Amino acid sequence: MAFPWQSWAAGVLDWSHVSSQDRVDRLRAYFMYSRVWIPDPDEVWRSAEITEDYKEGDKSLRLKLEDETPYEYPLDLQGHELPFLRNPDILVGENDLTALSYLHEPAVLHNLKVRFLESNHIYTYCGIVLVAINPYSHLPIYEQDVIYAYSGQNVGDMDPHIFAVAEEAYKQMARDERNQSIIVSGESGAGKTVSAKYAMRFFATVGGSASETNIEAKVLASSPIMEAIGNAKTTRNDNSSRFGKYIEIGFDKEYHIIGANMRTYLLEKSRVVFQAEDERNYHIFYQLCASASLPEFKDLGLTCAEDFFYTSQGGDTSIDGMDDAHDFEKTRHAFTLLGVKESHQTTLFRIIAAILHLGNVEIKAERDGDACSVLSEDKSLNHFCVLLGVELSQMQHWLCHRKLVTAAETYVKSMSVQQVVNARSALAKHIYAQLFSWIVQHINKALHTGGKQHSFIGVLDIYGFETFEVNSFEQFCINYANEKLQQQFNSHVFKLEQEEYMKEEIPWTLIDFCDNQPCIDLIEAKLGILDLLDEECKVPKGTDQNWAQKLYDRHASSLHFQKPRMSNTSFIVLHFADKVEYQSDGFLEKNRDTVYEEQINILKASKYQMVADLFQDEKDAAATTPMGKGAPKISVRSARPVIKAANKEHKKTVGHQFRSSLHLLMETLNATTPHYVRCIKPNDEKLPFRFDPKRVVQQLRACGVLETIRISAASFPSRWSYHDFFNRYRVLMKKRDLSKSNKKQICQNLLEELIKDPDKFQFGRTKIFFRAGQVAYLEKLRADKFRAATIMIQKTVRGWLQRLKYRRERQAAVTIQRYARGRLARRLAEHLRRSRAAIVFQKQYRMMQIRQAFRRVRSATITIQAFTRGMFVRRLYHQVLAEHKATVLQRFARGWLARTRFRRLRAAALILQCCYRRMKARQQLKALRIEARSAQHLKKLNIGMENKVVQLQRKIDEQNKEYKLLNEQLSTLASAHSSEVEKLKKELVQYQQSQQGDGNQLVSLQEEMEHLHLELQKAQGERKVVEDSYVKEKDLLRKRIADLEEENALLKQEKEELNSRILGQSEGEFAQNTAEESMQMKKELEEERSRYQNLVKEYSRLEQRYDNLQDEMTIIKQSPGHRRSPSNQSSLESDSNYPSISPSETGDTEDVIQQVEEAGMEKAAMDMSLFLKLQKRVRALEQERKKLQTQLEKKEQESKKSQVIEMKPEVTSDHEETAYNSLKRQELESENKKLKNELNELRTAIADRATQNNCSSDVQDSYNLLLSQLKAANEELEVRKDEVLILRSQIMKAAQQKERNMVTKREGITTNASWPNSDKHIDQEDAIEAYQGMCETNRKTEDWGYLNEDGELGLAYQGLKQVARLLEAQLQEQRREHEEEMEALRNQVDAMQEELEKQQQAFLQSLQLSPEVQVEFGLQQEIGHLTNENLELKETLERLEKNEKKLKKQLKIFMKKVQDFEASPGMLPAERRQHELNMQVTVQRKEKDFQGMLEYCKEDEPLLIRNLITDLKPQAVSATVPCLPAYILYMCIRHADYIDDDQKVHSLLTSTINGIKRVLRKNNSDFELTSFWLANTCRLLHCLKQYSGDAGFTTQNTPKQNEHCLKNFDLSEYRQLLSHLSIQIYQQLIKIAESIIQPMIVFSVLENESIQGLSGIKPIGYKIRVSCMADGDPTYTLDTIIRQLNNFHSTMCDQGMDPEIVEQVFKQLFYMINAVALNNLLLRKDVCSWSTGMQLRFNISQLEEWLHGKNLQQSGAAQKLEPLIQAAQLLQLKKKTSEDAEAICSLCTSLTTQQIVKILNLYTPVNEFEERVTVTFIRDIQMHLQERNDPPQLLIDFKHVFPVSFPFNPSSITLDSIHIPAALNLGFLNKV
Repeated sequence: MAFPWQSWAAGVLDWSHVSSQDRVDRLRAYFMYSRVWIPDPDEVWRSAEITEDYKEGDKSLRLKLEDETPYEYPLDLQGHELPFLRNPDILVGENDLTALSYLHEPAVLHNLKVRFLESNHIYTYCGIVLVAINPYSHLPIYEQDVIYAYSGQNVGDMDPHIFAVAEEAYKQMARDERNQSIIVSGESGAGKTVSAKYAMRFFATVGGSASETNIEAKVLASSPIMEAIGNAKTTRNDNSSRFGKYIEIGFDKEYHIIGANMRTYLLEKSRVVFQAEDERNYHIFYQLCASASLPEFKDLGLTCAEDFFYTSQGGDTSIDGMDDAHDFEKTRHAFTLLGVKESHQTTLFRIIAAILHLGNVEIKAERDGDACSVLSEDKSLNHFCVLLGVELSQMQHWLCHRKLVTAAETYVKSMSVQQVVNARSALAKHIYAQLFSWIVQHINKALHTGGKQHSFIGVLDIYGFETFEVNSFEQFCINYANEKLQQQFNSHVFKLEQEEYMKEEIPWTLIDFCDNQPCIDLIEAKLGILDLLDEECKVPKGTDQNWAQKLYDRHASSLHFQKPRMSNTSFIVLHFADKVEYQSDGFLEKNRDTVYEEQINILKASKYQMVADLFQDEKDAAATTPMGKGAPKISVRSARPVIKAANKEHKKTVGHQFRSSLHLLMETLNATTPHYVRCIKPNDEKLPFRFDPKRVVQQLRACGVLETIRISAASFPSRWSYHDFFNRYRVLMKKRDLSKSNKKQICQNLLEELIKDPDKFQFGRTKIFFRAGQVAYLEKLRADKFRAATIMIQKTVRGWLQRLKYRRERQAAVTIQRYARGRLARRLAEHLRRSRAAIVFQKQYRMMQIRQAFRRVRSATITIQAFTRGMFVRRLYHQVLAEHKATVLQRFARGWLARTRFRRLRAAALILQCCYRRMKARQQLKALRIEARSAQHLKKLNIGMENKVVQLQRKIDEQNKEYKLLNEQLSTLASAHSSEVEKLKKELVQYQQSQQGDGNQLVSLQEEMEHLHLELQKAQGERKVVEDSYVKEKDLLRKRIADLEEENALLKQEKEELNSRILGQSEGEFAQNTAEESMQMKKELEEERSRYQNLVKEYSRLEQRYDNLQDEMTIIKQSPGHRRSPSNQSSLESDSNYPSISPSETGDTEDVIQQVEEAGMEKAAMDMSLFLKLQKRVRALEQERKKLQTQLEKKEQESKKSQVIEMKPEVTSDHEETAYNSLKRQELESENKKLKNELNELRTAIADRATQNNCSSDVQDSYNLLLSQLKAANEELEVRKDEVLILRSQIMKAAQQKERNMVTKREGITTNASWPNSDKHIDQEDAIEAYQGMCETNRKTEDWGYLNEDGELGLAYQGLKQVARLLEAQLQEQRREHEEEMEALRNQVDAMQEELEKQQQAFLQSLQLSPEVQVEFGLQQEIGHLTNENLELKETLERLEKNEKKLKKQLKIFMKKVQDFEASPGMLPAERRQHELNMQVTVQRKEKDFQGMLEYCKEDEPLLIRNLITDLKPQAVSATVPCLPAYILYMCIRHADYIDDDQKVHSLLTSTINGIKRVLRKNNSDFELTSFWLANTCRLLHCLKQYSGDAGFTTQNTPKQNEHCLKNFDLSEYRQLLSHLSIQIYQQLIKIAESIIQPMIVFSVLENESIQGLSGIKPIGYKIRVSCMADGDPTYTLDTIIRQLNNFHSTMCDQGMDPEIVEQVFKQLFYMINAVALNNLLLRKDVCSWSTGMQLRFNISQLEEWLHGKNLQQSGAAQKLEPLIQAAQLLQLKKKTSEDAEAICSLCTSLTTQQIVKILNLYTPVNEFEERVTVTFIRDIQMHLQERNDPPQLLIDFKHVFPVSFPFNPSSITLDSIHIPAALNLGFLNKV
């Protein structure tokens, strides 16, 4: 019988069974230029090209290798050994191997190699199998965004991935309601564990638990534990799983994870006591040794791993890139997360440490070697006994002895050293196996929940087929399990093939395949290998040799069993993958699993309960019992408890247990829908992206991939839908066939014409089925057709080009001739003209020479005169200038001397004043001290009782007496002192006389005088030097002054122009700085708004969660004693967590205490947190007060400094203000007198006239006329008076402006230094001197009368200067205000960042708590948050109340003033009062009209909310004013404000917000309703702003609208709540729109064939066929998505939504379109082609045109499509040279480096004329992009939401013009 691995290894096609017609058809493919695969010893398969057509009967095939080497391939006489044909290049690199036209081993190997090495794709489909090659490198393809990208996608729509398989399993579980299994198999080091881990991670992310149990986190947390106790380093893998496991992940009816269960298989226990070279024990031993220095592990007695025998046998105990201590921390954290107690963890680690110490126990032989012993002083044995809590003496005895039980008596027998070592090893393995079993059981307990499991997905991580140089019992069990799995795989493949054939109504024919049932029967049948092994184990003296001999005798005739020639202890089994030779040594011992009962009994008696429980008999029937190498116990989940055996002879063997567990596993797998993942190890050196063909082929043969290929190749491997076949091969069809509408019939006609053999294809119901090689034949015909068309096109184009070239050359020749002849004629004419012109030139030249000579003489004469006259004038000018400079120097010198003398006198006066004041101060201080002492003494004396009065009186008398005595003594001392002073005076006179006669003193004084004379002479010399330098500097200064005076005239002319220019420059710079700062602040505000809105979104989610918890608590805690909260609180607590504004709801500390007393002691702990919050708030306010106090002090200091600096300007301004006020007062007095006189004269004149004609109407007319004239005159007089005052004050300030301080002068000079006429450099001192000279000149010539008689020009100039200063001051004020606003915004941003960090910390803390504590913690956080908000609102309320009181007082004062003014008699005539009365009457009549207010009763509020919000449909108000409900609500609010009812306002707004929330929560998928309420909420927010009365919001209001403003209440807090609500509604609107439009994006943008016939369909694989078969063809087109966008736009516009919000909505939607389309493009190879780029660019242009048509081009939505546009351009660009690489790098600026490289790797030609992207070009691109600092993320986060802003948009509609339709049922509203 031929095995599959034997047929593939042969490397030839065996056509002995093929018919003659098929043979002829296949031989046609071996023509020149065809490529084939030939065997190669190094590369396994090698490509070659046929150089000569093959003819039947040829003995060899002439080939040419890839290196151009000729090669002759030998054939047999019948030609049965032709090599395999190679697929066309267009099919190389396919995602699915079944899409290849030629299916065989070299095609599979080459396709995997190309994908792995060139494109770095590690996943490839092979039918229903996912082939995963271990890259030995981290790839960024497992992030969270990749999971979301694969979630919800069909398995064939995206590139192969483990997530695609997991998604398919998840989808089938939900769709078919059938359990699923993912079988991950492969060799050690192939990546099985990692693949299984990623699959579980996908399920944990997509199917996260609905409750707060975090079961998905626990499922992932079990991985580090199982890796620590079950994984070890081997020669093939640093983290090899040494056991098999099957994890069932349970789901509920909503398909959320509710639990998991783990079953383990075949733990390799022998690794505990033995490791081969370069291998390690299980990771947990090394992790524990690496953490031995921790305090909690000091008692374990551990050191480094090299000191223990069980961990040092393999040599090196460390692994590169692995930190055992860090991994141990992860393991401990995982134990904690799974609920393992700290005490149990400590016991676990004690047991593991005890195993290590057991391996170091020293065994000493005694006598002749038949006995041995262990010393009681052995430290390792002591540690072992102490750690396990057993008796040292018993363990010491039974380690070296064993008990033999017979029928008569019991014997105790000593054991040899080898027997003791074996017993010790068996004990260590048994302890570890029991510990492994205990850990698995507790993991299952932690993963088990109380919910009912609806379905599950199982992940099987099991060992692949193994073959080594020495194969033992473990390899036999592993290969036995793989035989069973391969059988199940074959049956499943045939089942799927049969289902598809039946569905397509194709005749089903049996396919011959290699059935491995005989091999399975050889192992597990009666008297099979396992049965004979169990029988031999029951024999008392059974041996491995006897068992092997029985196998030879029994199975020698079996096809799957062989006996080696050179061995009598080995046997060979021919498995489906390869033949394996097993060594029988050790089979019996490992199958028996012998552990001495005496040692187990000692452990059962341990003082540690957990150690004793590990070895109890009840554990034998556990649900998960491990099994391992040497003495394994396997995990078998039994349906009923196992009955304990009577004695250990009847104990089940390891083989029997493994067979039972394997049968149970197969039953589970057969009851589920399996999905297969085959992991491949590319090389044994673990090098990244290195491909070893030999090792890969070996694994492909072993894992069943090639068997899948062989089965597919035997039937119809290539399958096309009629639509795809028609699009691909329409070029082969005739024109008359294309006109038909039935595509199926067209395809049938084409195939019957092209392929004559009807067996080569079959027509199904929806697909066409092809035999192997037929697609390649069709591709060849298609390429030939294209090639012929190309040649025809080239021929035609080249002929047309040549004809065009001929015509162009002929036309050029005619043109050249014409121009040559014209040139000759023009040359003759030119000669004639030049001859005549020469004569004219001569005449003119001679005349010019004579004229020039005359002019030279005349010019010289004039020049001499000019220089002579200039010399005399300059001489006179220099004389006048020297006199002027002398005068200036004299003036400055005299002034300097006068100022010096003044300063000296002033300093002396100050010194005298200081001394005098110091003396007075000391006297005063002394007096104050005396007074203070007496006062303090009196205070002390006054302190006492009444009984001390007498004593005090006595003391006073005594003191009087002492005072008298002291006065007498003082008088005596004074007389003595005066006599002593006189005596001293006399002595002083005598001493002075004696000093006069001292000659020595005189000599010293003379010497000192001489010394002073010398110093004086030296000073005089220095003075001369200084004077000389002064003279030189003076000359230099004079020269500079002269230069400056020359420029003085120009400076005067440019002064006015420069002032205006400087002002403009300052304004420009200020505007530019303001714009830059505004942009920066806008960016920061945008980021802060984003964070803020994310917080609002999180707050709404927490609010919903709080509502749900509150409902649950209400249901659970319903009792008769339940207290109902007040109505005003329940209205808010029902649907909203927003704080109240009223004082009654904010409360104070006494209210809180009262609540605590009412609630009882049960809630006292929670309410005490309120007091702590209040205390914390008080501390924060105190700190804030201190901070403000320090800031105030700083401001005061700065203001003082500025006052000191600006002292002189302030003095000047004070003088100016005083002068202005005095002038104004005088002017007003004079004007007042004139007005009084004129008024008296008018009154007398009117009175006289009234007496003459009292009844005449002319009196009133004249009176009114005079009054109007008087009023106009007064107004005109006021205007003129102000102008005169301004001009007069400016004239008076002229003298003060001349005496400016030096600072102003320097500033002016510095400003003038930048004038354009001063190009040369001037020092600052020179500029100052020049400016002083210029001022002096101006003083001489400056006179207002000199400019103009009236001085108007000077006054105008001064007025302009004042205006310039005023503008500059305004600019400075604006800049200061802007800086203050920026500082306030920065403080606000910092505060919000601190709040955000606090919330994040609280959130992280809550995640680490248990669920119950999390709920309590969340409630406390909410209570604290509400308390803080209530405190802030209370402070705001108190501040507002103070302001209200203040305003009321001011209002009373103003009202009193108004009343006094109106009550003043005689001011207004009777006619004026009558006119005012009429106006009042008119106002009262007008109030009866509709004022834009709606009145309702308090009882009608629920009805108003129900009719206007809850039950309202958008269609009901579609024909009315947009946002009508918002206007109605505001009119109701305005009436409540009008009647000053704060409770009504509060209740209405709260009910409105809660009602909108309820409606949106109920209709969370209705776009129209959500858009409707977003528009109304924004409009209500705009109304509250527009009619708030704030100046910033009422600028665009009409006078009528200003009358509708609120009068009593400030609703800014509710505006903030409405802003929050608007953000929540906007986010819900975006979520609904994205859910509608997201399924359309891929089909509409990427897959839609907008340009017909452009894209070419390639062959599809099995996975795509399955997905198409399950879901059907998509119906979305580009028009579909555009219609949906039109629907969104019309809905929002019809409902009156603000244009800015509409733009933001479409900006978000277009960002999602870009992200989803680009992510799909980055994960799909089939769409990365030139034609797809063309289609994609066309589709994007359609979307851009739609934006332009809707006037949304300014919204920024088009910019969000830029990455997708660049990706389309990248697909279309040329990709060959370095210039192309530079063009790509400069063009694709919106794409990251990873995205560009990924698209280039995925680029796949659709036609043979396209070229693939070479690896060299991709490396060149990477070199060019090295400087970019792009983020490492590959995909775009399509769930990102941009922050939304709601700009103020006032309405032009007046409230009194709004009509309320009767359909709203709002008849209870009364118009006011």
